[in-house]
Amino acid sequence: MHTKSIDPFFRRLFIVVGMIISLILLHMMMPVIIPFVVAFFLAYLFNPLVEKLSQYVRRWIAILIVYTTITTVMVTLLWWLIPTLWAQLQDAWEYLPKIITWYNDVVRGWVSHNTRFKLPELQSKGLSETLVVYMQKNYSAGDAGSLMSQVLASSMTFLNNAGLIVLVPILTFYFLFNWNERLHQWKLAIPTGYAKKTIQICQECDQALKQFIKGQLLVMILLGIIYAVQLQLIGLELGLIIGMVAGIASFVPYLGFGIGFIAAITTGLFQFGLDWFHLGLIVGAFLIGQAIEGYVLQPLLLGDKIGLSPLWVMFAVLAGASLLGFVGMLIALPVSAVLNVLFRHLYDAYLASDFYKGRHQLKLFD
Repeated sequence: MHTKSIDPFFRRLFIVVGMIISLILLHMMMPVIIPFVVAFFLAYLFNPLVEKLSQYVRRWIAILIVYTTITTVMVTLLWWLIPTLWAQLQDAWEYLPKIITWYNDVVRGWVSHNTRFKLPELQSKGLSETLVVYMQKNYSAGDAGSLMSQVLASSMTFLNNAGLIVLVPILTFYFLFNWNERLHQWKLAIPTGYAKKTIQICQECDQALKQFIKGQLLVMILLGIIYAVQLQLIGLELGLIIGMVAGIASFVPYLGFGIGFIAAITTGLFQFGLDWFHLGLIVGAFLIGQAIEGYVLQPLLLGDKIGLSPLWVMFAVLAGASLLGFVGMLIALPVSAVLNVLFRHLYDAYLASDFYKGRHQLKLFD
């Protein structure tokens, strides 16, 4: 007996419907999938340390040592940083009267002198009263009830997310514990004819990512120290926190410099006023930091290891921001490093193809 083949239209329709259902389920399960993705990424980062330690002790003991070391370092840093950061946050809060005075004396006068507009005067003592009056005029009791419902819903969402965050270290442990076995299974699943080339490409991608991560972490730490030390020496009261934020944000090219520069200049204006000497020192500090990053840290710690020119770096960051916003900016460079490896192999395959060598020419005008 001959079975009747399925109509191609219904087969394509079945495939499309299956893809749509899969995407919907994937979207619905994103809150559950994200902790697994984060745990896999952390396991990828910590696996080299675990591999080195597992040469001397059992693997699960090596994982616990890595966990304990990272926790100890983080607690030590927080123990040292929190009091300093708290003091600087209090200093930032004390800038509020200075901001209001600057607005009343400088901004209002300049606007009144150069335009027809007259900005209202602000009083620091009346801010809370003004806020209460505004809330009473524009929001009713029903709005307050709705606001409380939103707050409760947000609180439940936060608790759920916190519960998922607790899972990340546990999931990371299991990823690390069976890392080599899982990689071996994935290698066995690759078709035999493509296994050698696929493993080579994966190893090159792995090497590019590791070099990028190591280099970028060192750049962030050293750049944050450089900015913070310079700003503290200048006497900027918020120099430590601004330098740290600028160093951390330097993971995205040019973002750390932009955020740190604007924050430092703004703080300097409120602290020193129009003191061109101190403002010039702040500008010089960021120019020095940018020069050290571009001519010392980047070439020594990253250089051409990821194989991207400055033009491609800028294009990758802008493209990532356009596609995925801030998250796209964060992952732009590591994704670009992997794509660079893939395109390099694709280009080599193109150069070796019969089409490039002219063995199969198109005869368009025969």
